[in-house]
Amino acid sequence: MSAYRWKSFEENEDRPSKPRRYGVTEMRSPDYSLFNHNVLQDIFESMGEYVDGLKFSGGSHSLMPKSLLKEVIDMAHHHDVYVSTGDWAEHTIPKGPSAFKDFVEECKQMGFDTIELNVGSLGIPEETLLRFVRLIKSGGMKAKPHFEVKIKESDIPRGPYRAFGAYIPPSAPRSSEFVEDVDLLIRRAERCLEAGADMIMIDADNLSKHADNMRADLIAKIIGRLGIEKTMFEASNQRTSEWFIKQYGPNVNLFIDHSDVVDVECLRGRNLGRNHASVLGSSYFLF
Repeated sequence: MSAYRWKSFEENEDRPSKPRRYGVTEMRSPDYSLFNHNVLQDIFESMGEYVDGLKFSGGSHSLMPKSLLKEVIDMAHHHDVYVSTGDWAEHTIPKGPSAFKDFVEECKQMGFDTIELNVGSLGIPEETLLRFVRLIKSGGMKAKPHFEVKIKESDIPRGPYRAFGAYIPPSAPRSSEFVEDVDLLIRRAERCLEAGADMIMIDADNLSKHADNMRADLIAKIIGRLGIEKTMFEASNQRTSEWFIKQYGPNVNLFIDHSDVVDVECLRGRNLGRNHASVLGSSYFLF
């Protein structure tokens, strides 16, 4: 694990306690072992203070009996952890115009707190997206549109032009299509926030999958327009999480894998020690 440490919370408590509006850590559910409660229970009991949200990955909740799904949601709520549907709303589109409203009502009955809308997968007009946001809000739940930054590999600085933490101009001009796409993303995200969306999820895989190719200028542009409290970035690995926390401090919102919770909290400033693997219990390593 990186030895980087932002600050001591005892000395300077910038990041609030739960429920947090910023400095949020949302974790991906361990979908390969979701039917065993030990994994989630160990994480919540040992690290629940540092986990703000649980997102079901890959539609895994759709395969679970409703009784078991309700138990998992109740377990999360017991530890003050909100629960998100993840990418699943797109499966309601082929079922007709009223299907999404029924989906919202069912999610509320099951106890979900947040419905995520993957804009790329939904493939709907912008006005329909905004209507979905309003339907979620009128149903008493939080809405989180999910946007993806699409870039061409040729637009990433190469060799000596690689940027880690600062903008370095590339050797060749970037494509106009690329710049237009990012501006369009921000404009659509702004409209979603105006319609009542609580947070914007940015799939930063193309921006940050390899931290040595990080497009810091675009991330700064997104945060500058939308605000750090209203954006959450998907960090595909610990190095990416470290980059975001170094650049934007412990208050940046991150979506991470459940196996990275301890490392990310160390990066945010909690002095949990280097030998921290055992806190999740032996059952964590059996799956």
